[in-house]
Amino acid sequence: MKTVAVLVASDSCFNGEREDKSGKAIVEIMKAANYKIESYDIVSDDLTAISAKLNEYVNREINLVLTTGGTGFSPRDNMPEATKAVIDREAPGIAEAIRFSSFAITKKAMLSRAVSGIKDKTLIINLPGSEKAVRESIDVILSPVEHGLDILLGLAHNCGENVK
Repeated sequence: MKTVAVLVASDSCFNGEREDKSGKAIVEIMKAANYKIESYDIVSDDLTAISAKLNEYVNREINLVLTTGGTGFSPRDNMPEATKAVIDREAPGIAEAIRFSSFAITKKAMLSRAVSGIKDKTLIINLPGSEKAVRESIDVILSPVEHGLDILLGLAHNCGENVK
């Protein structure tokens, strides 16, 4: 069973001023997709706090990290910078696919600065901040991401044949 960590970056959720709905939606969806939820955390939008949590997940060898929040134009939106500070290799097609599919729904999708990438055997994907956009995004990327994880973890080859 593949493992997943969910990281919510939101000052208002971290401070208890607002309930997190996006992170909880990710947990719900990934449980239904047979992923083991290793972590569900809420941090402030602080760059150092986000990077520290992402590095913790990599060190724990969690297969997939799904983040929500902090990808816009606000001065406190630090998720892309924190992710870039952690990853070794970018996986731009994932963020591009999310933006492309979201753009058909709202033109504001072009304002997303989300990134995706790999550190060791961990894939980190920045998702949007709203619950609705999170659900739509996971629907678009889940199947290809599962195949990518199989390749990353040595369970499949690029052609899609299972190794084991």
